[in-house]
Amino acid sequence: MPIIIDQKAILRQDRWTLLREASGPEVLRAAPGRSFIVPLDFYLRYRGLLDEYPGEKGVWLDSHETPEAIAGDLANLAIIALNFPVFRDGRSFTNARELREHYRYQGEIRAIGDVLRDQLFYMARCGFDSFALRHDQDPETCLAAFRDFSTGYQASIDEPAPLFRRRHDQRQA
Repeated sequence: MPIIIDQKAILRQDRWTLLREASGPEVLRAAPGRSFIVPLDFYLRYRGLLDEYPGEKGVWLDSHETPEAIAGDLANLAIIALNFPVFRDGRSFTNARELREHYRYQGEIRAIGDVLRDQLFYMARCGFDSFALRHDQDPETCLAAFRDFSTGYQASIDEPAPLFRRRHDQRQA
């Protein structure tokens, strides 16, 4: 089980079960009331059954999948997990930012897959709030990643104005 950082704290108990090889709806019947994150394909195939499922549910998007496929369902999803199949695949950064800015998604966005300490600061700036760390990552060291930089130059989810605009506005005040 991966170690989760949630809201910049180490989470010792995770209520979510990530279904990696979801083959059919029997998985839901076997564990009624559990909180599941299901792959997009599973979600689209069994959407009606998931609507009736008594537990919390979320969707897992691989890096080649986009939030557009679930845009109409975002209000019913407590969590969106965005997969990083390898650390150098940055498409999930874009998906997180699109979920926050374009779709105004307010639920939890979790990074899963090849999640490394060096990426956490930037992931948070794009809208991620939880991170399933790769097995070889030390969670205490990873927490320090959120303090690597005191500010960012570019606009982001956590700071909508770029640095030059913030400085300009401070001078005008």
